[in-house]
Amino acid sequence: MSTADPFGSAADLTAGGPLPRSGLLDLLGVAAVVLDAEGRIVLWSPQAERLFGYTAQEALGQYAGRLLVHERHLDLVISLFAEVMGTGQSWAGAFPIRHKDGSTRLVEFRNMRLLDDRGDFYALGIATDEAVLRQVERDVALSSRLVSQSPIGLAVLDTDLRYLAVNKALERMNGVSAEQHLGRSVREVLPFVEADAIEAALRQVLESGSPLVDEYTVGRTPADPDHDRTWSISCYRLEDPGGRVLGVASLAVDVTDRHRAATEAARARRRLAILADGSARIGTTLEVEQTARELADVAVPELADVAAVDILDCVLEHHHGVRRPTTPGDCPALFRALAVQSAYPTDAVRAADPPGHLASYGPDRLVTRCVRTGRPLLIPHVDERDLSHIARDSEAAALLARAGIHTYLTTPLIARGEVLGALGLTRARNPLPFDEDDLTLAGELADRAAACIDNARLYQSLRNTAVTLQRSLLPGDPPQQTDLEIATRYQPAETTIEVGGDWFDVIPLAQDKTALVVGDVMGSGINAATTMGRLRTATSTLADLDIPPTDVLRHIDKITAGLEQYATCAYAVYDPHQAVCHIALAGHLPPVLMRTGEPPELLDLPTGVPLGVGGVPFESTTFGLRPGDQLVLYTDGLVETRHHPIDERLDLLLRLLNTPDRTLADTCDRLLEALRDPDDHDDVAVLIARPRARCP
Repeated sequence: MSTADPFGSAADLTAGGPLPRSGLLDLLGVAAVVLDAEGRIVLWSPQAERLFGYTAQEALGQYAGRLLVHERHLDLVISLFAEVMGTGQSWAGAFPIRHKDGSTRLVEFRNMRLLDDRGDFYALGIATDEAVLRQVERDVALSSRLVSQSPIGLAVLDTDLRYLAVNKALERMNGVSAEQHLGRSVREVLPFVEADAIEAALRQVLESGSPLVDEYTVGRTPADPDHDRTWSISCYRLEDPGGRVLGVASLAVDVTDRHRAATEAARARRRLAILADGSARIGTTLEVEQTARELADVAVPELADVAAVDILDCVLEHHHGVRRPTTPGDCPALFRALAVQSAYPTDAVRAADPPGHLASYGPDRLVTRCVRTGRPLLIPHVDERDLSHIARDSEAAALLARAGIHTYLTTPLIARGEVLGALGLTRARNPLPFDEDDLTLAGELADRAAACIDNARLYQSLRNTAVTLQRSLLPGDPPQQTDLEIATRYQPAETTIEVGGDWFDVIPLAQDKTALVVGDVMGSGINAATTMGRLRTATSTLADLDIPPTDVLRHIDKITAGLEQYATCAYAVYDPHQAVCHIALAGHLPPVLMRTGEPPELLDLPTGVPLGVGGVPFESTTFGLRPGDQLVLYTDGLVETRHHPIDERLDLLLRLLNTPDRTLADTCDRLLEALRDPDDHDDVAVLIARPRARCP
């Protein structure tokens, strides 16, 4: 280990006092003894009393040989004493000494001849316990060997944080010789590391005495000027046995490989976490716009500072399974912006197309190249020319530059081999450029979102077809009878693409009578819709025969049984001349009767069995229905839910109807708005009839 001057300077003597004492001599317990020419003890230090056991009063004036040496060694001691006094040559070595307690101790001696001003000779003996001395020597030897051969970089700095010593490992690590370290600060030796942070940490350790352990720092040294390296730094304050602060020791371990592996593992965990988050948050609904917003929300801020999702406009317009025509490569691409998300307020948001906006991007734009080729594009370091190919125009490019955008990537949204649009990501505050791992992660998120967007397109397309089919099987606007005011509503299920089997009908009969029908085929799908169409046709045909409601239901029951289906139905016939209504139910919920000036009530009618059971007779009930009264027929989709008892829902229906002075159409809309659950999987039909006053 290379060293400089000791911990301190003689200049300290000019500051008004001596240097602070060292504790090393105290540790060694060095004793001083002076003998006259005859070998008698004339001076005896306190350390000698502790080392040999004799007080000054006991030792002074005594012959040292007789007091301290065993008789068998006395001749040898006299000979050595004569040699030192006669020749003036010093003698050093370990010698067994008799302690006052009778024990023998090995003591390390340094003996030399002294001459006073009168020309008299004396012998000075400096002694210390040999065991203590050897322990200190072993500690020093071990420390020196460990420091010189350790693979850990070690430095000792003084209280001004200037290098006093460095070992070979630190020389190799820094690429700077020991001589170039000595007397210089960290900043002067290693200008390309985090010198301010390192020196602040060293100063904190020096002042507080609390060690700093395993603190990571990153930078470059002359040993490897082209690559960042990572070191684990530990610092400890150095003190002598008396507590005097000598400086600070710094240990450095190159952990670049370990740090890189840990960083990669952390990034892998982050990617998995983002993917897991994306799996949970993307595609929660079958709505294209919502799915795009979910993709942007997941990407920010974990992956990007700003995310934008743009869909090709032709993709939103064409039906699933129909390939859009190929746009020539030299033509612009028409995009519809669906989502923009930012981690913080920034001009980059203003540069992006707002959601719902239709934008045309030329063939030289990166997003156009992305959707044309179906391949992602990565720009790790964006320059002014790149911004002109990212933004829609020069104004947007200026906004991106002002926002500090320095890296960009875009990846296509591809589902079933068709490019739907693109995900665009940028960073400004995040100082790291996008890399291949980021591109892979963005691609995986985009793939999931693309599949969800494609499913949403499919759902919307099939649902539109299903609703169109269902509506084609229902009657158009109900015929407005002279004697009846009628309003109807049909609403398909919100969360399924399959058509339902609910229907209503208003059938004019002879003698000014009107048949009012509401039915519900159990199940859903094409079979339910087909059965509904057949039953509606059969009901209309049977109604023309002007037979009682029970007979109509009996004939329809046979038809339904033949179709191996089940359905419920409410069939009523209103006679304006008698101001009465005849009604029969086939497993259907009871209608509501609203008499003028009275609260609404559920009609207490025989429920009957569903159509298709077969062999069970139906019962008919007759009640008065005067002008101004209202009869409300509905299917179970209006009141049944998975979360509430049916009685509670029927009570709510009555409360909603207990509002006078509403048009029938307003009443229908109010019921659908208040009672329909967005998560319901059933369609609903409502029919409300109100007799008009007849002219004389």
